[in-house]
Amino acid sequence: MLFLNIPVADLPRSKAFFTKLGFSFNPNFTDENAACMLVGEQASVMLLSHQKFAEFSKLPMADPATHALALYCFSVSSREEVDAVAEAALAAGGVEADGLEDYGFMCSRSFFDLDGHGWQVMWMDPAAAEQGPEEFVASMQDANAPA
Repeated sequence: MLFLNIPVADLPRSKAFFTKLGFSFNPNFTDENAACMLVGEQASVMLLSHQKFAEFSKLPMADPATHALALYCFSVSSREEVDAVAEAALAAGGVEADGLEDYGFMCSRSFFDLDGHGWQVMWMDPAAAEQGPEEFVASMQDANAPA
């Protein structure tokens, strides 16, 4: 299992933001200082109040609005869902970081959440994920080549 811990300034506000993007929370690991956001069968993002985050980290907390320490990426099931989630993030108060990046076999959009953390929502063709991007692109070129 993967638990990624990130600090948030206002936990209820952050929970509301991510709920609007379609995420849910595990109530067994959610209280007034932390919220366990489910992002996959074996992965969760722990939204932690600044005070709670400081209990875990021995280093000073950086301001995500001025320093990038990580970029968080999650996948969705379709190209259309990339746009739907990104638009939901913008409507909920997020700020667009990058518009649509489309590579044919994969596309993504990026935004900053309410605390300034950078997020990318992406879709990848399942065949490309299975074969690897280079092999997938080569197989598509072979399929489109004249006989």
